[in-house]
Amino acid sequence: MTTTKWNPETYLTFADQRGRPFHELVARIGAEDPRRVVDLGCGPGNLTATLAERWPNARIEAIDSSPEMVDAATAAGVRARLCDVTAWQPDEDVDVVLSNAVLQWVPGHRELLRGWLTRLRPGAWLAFQVPGNFDAPSHHEIRTLAGSPAWRDRLDGLAMRSPGAVLDAAGYATPLAAVGADVDAWETTYVQRLTGEDPVLDWVSGTALRPIKSVLTQAGWAEFRAELGPRLRTAYPRQADGVTWFPFRRIFVVARRRD
Repeated sequence: MTTTKWNPETYLTFADQRGRPFHELVARIGAEDPRRVVDLGCGPGNLTATLAERWPNARIEAIDSSPEMVDAATAAGVRARLCDVTAWQPDEDVDVVLSNAVLQWVPGHRELLRGWLTRLRPGAWLAFQVPGNFDAPSHHEIRTLAGSPAWRDRLDGLAMRSPGAVLDAAGYATPLAAVGADVDAWETTYVQRLTGEDPVLDWVSGTALRPIKSVLTQAGWAEFRAELGPRLRTAYPRQADGVTWFPFRRIFVVARRRD
């Protein structure tokens, strides 16, 4: 999984839009009184903290591979620890495992999901959500600029696709059902209402552009953003009322291990 430094404050700039898929995912989990709930890739912990309201008797735990995010989650009152999701395995008392917008960073995560599900006890739940927007205009413009002669060498051929090779809903449902799960899988495209001078640039700066930022100097990062901004404003024009509409596709899966 990527070790590129995360900035909790930047990530939380769009907390409402980033949080909505999490709540819609959790709403589809049918666990009534789980003993232990684990959030894989908890980020700054603001969403993990809400799980105690849904399951007040459960032991809520969280992991993240970013020290900055673990510190932020701990400050938010979440029992969080530093761990890469590829190294995590469920203990026998884990009744709910969830992961929100994390697995797109993890190569081979389909096999990881199958492994988690087979280790869960009958009746336990596995739920996750991943972005499915890697062919959207925003990512196309990032890849085009990053691959241009002016930037190709400076970015050392950095690829700007999902390292985790995100699948569609059926692509996840089929293998999970095959190892003994009842699966609910769906896709949603949110037409997000953004405001500001460069809202799409600000959005991708907190997520998709992190690998690029990590290999550039501060001046290079400012230069790249300055070149990318006009491209994104053209791809996502601001309306007369100041709103920029930003379609964003996400894939959801909720699986229950059969009894």
